[in-house]
Order: sequence, then C-alpha cells, then structure tokens
Amino acid sequence: MDTFRAFEDSVEFDLHDGDEAAIEAPPGIGSDERRMHVRAYNHWVSLLGGRPYPLIQDLEPAEIEDFGPNSVLLDFSADPENPNITYVGRELRAECNLSHDMRRIGDVPARSLLSRLTDHYLQIIANCAPIGFEAEFVSQRGLNTLYRGILMPYSSDGETIDFIYGVINWKEVVDHETANGIAFEASRASAAAPSVESCPIWADGPHAEAIESGPFAQAGPVALSVVDPDEIPAVDPDAGLADRLCVARELAEAARSADARSRTALYRALSQAYDFALAAEAEAEDYAELLEDAGIKAQERAPMTPVVKLVFGIDYDKTRLTEFAAALAFGRREGIAPGAFQAYLEGFAGGLKGVVQAERRARRPEPKPDASGDIRAAVRSADVLAYLDIRTSDSEEFVLLVARREPDGNLAVVAPVASDAALVERALRKAEL
Repeated sequence: MDTFRAFEDSVEFDLHDGDEAAIEAPPGIGSDERRMHVRAYNHWVSLLGGRPYPLIQDLEPAEIEDFGPNSVLLDFSADPENPNITYVGRELRAECNLSHDMRRIGDVPARSLLSRLTDHYLQIIANCAPIGFEAEFVSQRGLNTLYRGILMPYSSDGETIDFIYGVINWKEVVDHETANGIAFEASRASAAAPSVESCPIWADGPHAEAIESGPFAQAGPVALSVVDPDEIPAVDPDAGLADRLCVARELAEAARSADARSRTALYRALSQAYDFALAAEAEAEDYAELLEDAGIKAQERAPMTPVVKLVFGIDYDKTRLTEFAAALAFGRREGIAPGAFQAYLEGFAGGLKGVVQAERRARRPEPKPDASGDIRAAVRSADVLAYLDIRTSDSEEFVLLVARREPDGNLAVVAPVASDAALVERALRKAEL
C-alpha cells in the first residue's frame, strides 16, 4: 500500500497545512533516490514567486535534465475526472513500456509504475500542497519494485490547481518467484508461532509508569488487554489538564485497539481530545509543560497537531494524525462547545472525513479574479502595429510570430510558432502594450 504524506519537516521546508510527516526511505532506497524528490521540491519552491502555487507556464519538464526524465505532467483543467497527460519523461516511459498515443489517465496501464502516481492525484487537490509518497509493489513485469517520489500542484493563474507534476524514482529488488518464496516461508513461520493479542503504547502514555516499575520492567514487549471505552470514566469538569490527557489517551488507545475499528470509539476519543485542547488554551503553562515532557513542539500554524500527538501518540500514523488535527481545528473554528464534538462528528455529512474536507476548504485562500480575460481583452483593443498576410495551420485567436531584427532596426517576421496554449498565455502576459 502507498504511504502518502505532506512533504515538509524531513527537508526543513514550510508548507500550507503545517503537517509534520517526515518521509523515511523504505529499505533499499539509496541517497540518490531520496535526493531526487527533494531537488524536485526545491524547483517547485523556486517557481512560487509569492503565489500559492507556481505557474504552469514556468515549468519546462523536457528541459530539466536532473529529474525531468522521471516525471509526468497532468492537465485536468478540461476534465478533472480523466485528466490529460501532457508529458511523460523518457525514463518513466521506458520503465512502463508506454506508447506515444497515450493521452489520458484512463489510458495508463494498470500495475505500471506510472499508475502509482496517477491513482492518487486527487490527494493533491485535497491537501493543496506537495505530497511525498513511498511504497513497494509488484510491477506489470512481475518484479518487486521499491519506489519513492512527490506530486506537486501547479496552476495556470497562480491561484487554482489545474496541473499536477509528479517525479518518481524506483529500484527493483528481487524477482517475483523469490518474493513469493520469502512470503511463503514467513507465513509458515508466523503460523507456527504462538498468538499474542497486543496493542501499542506510548513511551509517555498512561501505562508507561506501570511498565517501567512493574514485574515486566526490562522484559521486552508487553501485551495489554483491549480497553472497553465504556469502562473509562468521564472527566470531572474540574479535572486538571494532566487528568484530562490521561482519559483522552485511554479513549484513544481504546479506539486504536477496538474490534472493527469502531467509529463510535474513535469519535469519543476525538471528542475528549477536543475538550483537552480547549482546556489547554486556558492552562497554557501546564500545557507547555506537558509538551516539553513529551518532546513535542508547539506549532503556531497547526496548533492542534501537538494535541493529537499527545493524545494518540507520536508513533501514530502521520496521515491520520493530520486528519485528526484538521477535524479538531474545524471544531474550534466552528466554536463547538465542550462535550459536544462527538455528536457534531456523528451529525456532520460525511462524518470525520467530511469535517476534514471542510477544514481544508476553509484554509484555502480566496481565489483571485482570473487576469487572463483582462489581458486578452487588452490585447484585442490594442493599437495595430502592422498587418501581415501570413497563413498558419490553425485558427487560434492569438498567434506567436518569430521575427529577426534587421541592421536598420526593422523587424523581419520569418515564421509563425506552432500552437501552444501555455506559451501563448505566457507571451500575452509579457506583451508590452
């Protein structure tokens, strides 16, 4: 399964959402592969120019020798459900054995390396930021392949995401037969081993003291029984911040280990985490002390991220922590009262996922008016410098011409430029009217 994460802390860059998902290389991925997507990200940052997203007109993948051959460019300005594929690098094309007549996402072969990129492009729209990913899979040639890369949003106007640029690197490790043999031996060994029910705990969690001082101290992993959330007592209204955190952690652990991933248990845990966050605002010093003890840094731009790390544990799935933090942030944005967040989640259209999407929509900057129409209107009404009787192969309203400057200073038009919407748009923006 692919692991998708916001791309920031591991490379010391700052993005929109304040997520904290460092990208660690899977076994066998070397430093060159790790650096490639960092260089791609650096290039994306260099094109921002103070805008939320870089302009697609500034991206020339065919001219990027470093990672261009390992990249793909998607254009979904016309059809978000089946975007156009406007560029595929030669290395990626050769790896996936792609034909040159492949035009849309729907044409991408299943189980190809390219499908690992294109299957998840909508996550960029949801996160409004670059997304790093890493995983391994059995390719269409039956080879076990480790891959790693990044998807980055681009825009035709600097405000709306309508292009996505992906860069991916990969490494084949063992053939399919060998992988199956290893899996069979592992399965047989696992079946012969004794079964132990257990659930993970935090180093600073509610059971840490008992483990450190009890009869299992220094005796290796400890098996804990599944906690029934209904047996966890409610928090006293006058309880201190540490007591609130303890109960929130108990509920989080119950949700984490509950049979069938009980949604009710999770929502109850999130509700207690939300109440803890509200209490932390009133007890800032105690909250800061809890964060320091847990080795967690406060974040001004993502204030709920430390809360969910305290409650669910810093080892919890990074993507889920990001979702939980977004849900709590939206509850705070909506002014949900203490004790009411569980009912709010249960009554919200789409539940937790719906709340997360609502928060992400609320974070997005208000789109600015599209200046393209104004620019085109200005060009239409501009004074005519000259009329030329030149026939072109297309009927587009605006055409680019190549001119040579003569010794006397006059411009001699020598040829029209083949139709290219992005190039024409860039030229119109730079026209001196």
